[in-house]
Amino acid sequence: MKRTTLSLIACATALAAVTGFAAVSAPDGSGTDTAAPAARLPVERTSLLCPAPSTSDLAETAYTSFTPVTKGADEKGDAELATAETAEDGGKGEKDGKDEKKEKPVVQPKAPGTPVAGKTSGADAPALIGTAEGGTAPGWTVQQTTEVAAGTGRGLQGVNCTAPDTEFWFPGAGTATGRTDYVHLTNPDDSAAVVDIELYGKDGALKSTVGEGVTVPPHTSESLLLSTLSEVKETDLTVHVGVRSGRVGAAVQALDDKTGGDWLTAAADPASELVLPGIPKDATAVRLVLFTPGGTDADLKVRLASPSGLITPAGHETVHVKAGMTTGVDLGEVTRGEAGSLVLTPTDRAVPVVAAVRVVRGKGDEQESAFVPASDPVGARATVADNRAKSTTLALSATGEAAQVKVTASAGTEGGTPATKTYTIKAGTTQNVDAPVPAGLKGSYALTVETVSGGPVHASRTLTGSDDDVAAFTVQTLPDDRGMVSVPNADEDLSVLQK
Repeated sequence: MKRTTLSLIACATALAAVTGFAAVSAPDGSGTDTAAPAARLPVERTSLLCPAPSTSDLAETAYTSFTPVTKGADEKGDAELATAETAEDGGKGEKDGKDEKKEKPVVQPKAPGTPVAGKTSGADAPALIGTAEGGTAPGWTVQQTTEVAAGTGRGLQGVNCTAPDTEFWFPGAGTATGRTDYVHLTNPDDSAAVVDIELYGKDGALKSTVGEGVTVPPHTSESLLLSTLSEVKETDLTVHVGVRSGRVGAAVQALDDKTGGDWLTAAADPASELVLPGIPKDATAVRLVLFTPGGTDADLKVRLASPSGLITPAGHETVHVKAGMTTGVDLGEVTRGEAGSLVLTPTDRAVPVVAAVRVVRGKGDEQESAFVPASDPVGARATVADNRAKSTTLALSATGEAAQVKVTASAGTEGGTPATKTYTIKAGTTQNVDAPVPAGLKGSYALTVETVSGGPVHASRTLTGSDDDVAAFTVQTLPDDRGMVSVPNADEDLSVLQK
């Protein structure tokens, strides 16, 4: 059989594996493109990775799993969150020469539309490797929320478990005195992953050989203390995780002696225009951290999308980012008691950058910190789990055109009836909306945001702690859940195999 024939068959088989259906046809030679638009079909498999939540004996961690109902998805499906081994075990699951017993999952995902929660405590909670197939795959989300009562990183730490990838940018990390930051790497696959970790400070790349060629064995998770990768003390660091072979999930756990801590998730890919959505309105300090990975300096206009429109923070109209160097800018109480999102645009030529803000709430001994990275838009749909009555704030931002969005609250993990509201967001504004809450709510619930019309919408969810006297909080952005995939429409034409 000819190589061309084999390639065509392989292509058709690959498409069928992803979508459940594919067909191949050849151009008709007429010179006119008559192909139908690509179809949007639900994905059939999703992977999520949750890092080990804490090294504190005082940690209390909640996991919430949820899959939104997706039209056209398979009626059957299953999802599982399995324990990852530590890198020290080599992924073999052996201790003292004996086979380790398989641990019971901390949470067992349910059918679409129904959230489920589980809890664990202490310093030994492992990283989790999740896989969803069939009807449970499109839009599957898992939220990991940890409360630490005291010590370094005390407060509320939240992370939306992420999909594996091959490159991650984390502006906002640090190795300054009082900071204890770790980069967590989790390998979901059957073969080892090889990873390079690069650190960039205010003067450029930090010299280190420890972060080169880090091997993460199959089905394992490893955490590396940033201060062991470089002895340089830096207030603002950008961490770059690049995967030479395989793929990993990556997140940075940023812990501070005085201002608590949180998870720093990967920023949106380098771009010349960025949105950092939903900075808490009562933020007492906001520090913007930027990095440009190319060889060209970047000059950016800084604006805040407030409830009344786009405004320029006094004294911070623009920021200059030197090529290959991390830049930090204190914006103070930039939101001034109102909802707000930072909007970064080039003043002249477009230069790709990555960015995040470190946010502090509270004062004195009751300060707590969290991060808001630059985020992709909600797109067709985005979901965040583990929302709690009177502790959840949903921020929606339309930095360009006005937009209309639909927000659906799922049933609760222990009971309740779903509820839906529709909102119109004016152009250039950010609104903290009165998000719907399930009637008769028991437990926590999920919020699903869908773009109905208009321009792109960026969103984030702020979750506050249960103690009103402490400023504990965490922020998660809501990018598109990638629950749908575009598949070319084509007609079967086996005559191409004879050409």
